[in-house]
Amino acid sequence: MGKIILTGDRPTGKLHLGHYVGSLRRRVELQNSGEYERVFVMIADAQALTDNADNPEKVRQNIIEVALDYLSCGLDPERTTIFIQSQIPELCELAFYYMNLVTVARLQRNPTVKAEIQLRGFSDANAEEEGPQRQGIPVGFFTYPISQASDITAFRATTVPAGQDQEPMIEQTREIVHKFNAVYGPTLVEPEILLPENAVCMRLPGTDGKAKMSKSLGNCIYLSDSAEELRKKVMGMYTDPDHLRIDDPGKVEGNTVFTYLDAFCCPEHFAKYLPDYQSLDELKAHYRRGGLGDVKVKKFLISILNETLEPIRERRAYFEEHIGDVYEMLRAGSESARKVAAQTLHDVRNAMRINYFDDKELIEAQARHYSHHA
Repeated sequence: MGKIILTGDRPTGKLHLGHYVGSLRRRVELQNSGEYERVFVMIADAQALTDNADNPEKVRQNIIEVALDYLSCGLDPERTTIFIQSQIPELCELAFYYMNLVTVARLQRNPTVKAEIQLRGFSDANAEEEGPQRQGIPVGFFTYPISQASDITAFRATTVPAGQDQEPMIEQTREIVHKFNAVYGPTLVEPEILLPENAVCMRLPGTDGKAKMSKSLGNCIYLSDSAEELRKKVMGMYTDPDHLRIDDPGKVEGNTVFTYLDAFCCPEHFAKYLPDYQSLDELKAHYRRGGLGDVKVKKFLISILNETLEPIRERRAYFEEHIGDVYEMLRAGSESARKVAAQTLHDVRNAMRINYFDDKELIEAQARHYSHHA
């Protein structure tokens, strides 16, 4: 059997440069590499509802945004199956069976779950003053490693491209697969995580220098931003607070502009946009010793980011004129994905021996057993 990829995003907002550097760019490369028999990319709307249950419209409106971002970045429905999680009901049934194989204590120990619970502001206690959504942890949110295991195993994924923070999730999936196969016989495929090759791609900071880009902090550069919006955001970007005058020596570490240059700059960009320098190392050295202003470095970054985003903007403009086609693509992708998940579920039910009506031997044996009592 060939290698199969499963990956995806929660549709809670437009995708930004952090997503592009962390996953989207790599997905397009993997899709085009020819190394994978199938690539599945999931818009995880059901998972997004685990902590947005009171705001389904937010999830509903962002499905098209994520789909547009996927297509404009170069994901090709001819080579990648793009689908919507909630349209594959088999995933719920698989998760339901897997729940019997995982203890509450094991879920509580999952570091990713702990971090996400904190990040989303769920309290362990039922504190009344926290408003209806934050009174403790919704069961659906708490069990999302199990739901993720059902997503991965339903498509027999061998490979899950993800950041290091997702390693405990993939480990949990492997445990579930191992337990299921031990109890019911070899049925499920154990996945491997595919980590980013480049340390810079682990996490792109927000424009304000905060560790993570997030919509709520308002520190994102979106893939759909216009050239003017991009210019404003880069010009307002966090640099070295002590680099007040051009002549002052500047710090490159923790300087967001240089972090972005590490992620996007190629040697050929210097000849095009900043011919006074040969390389990024040379530019950094000048900044460190003083005599190089932030504005010059920011303008260089703007040119590079526009070169990256221009083809993405062009493709997006095309797909925005063909929204009906985008929904049709999602429908067809979901239908195709559902066939694969249905086959896995069929195999799981057989292994668990809950395929009563297909099991002719069972029916005949029962008939024989009870005919003696006649």
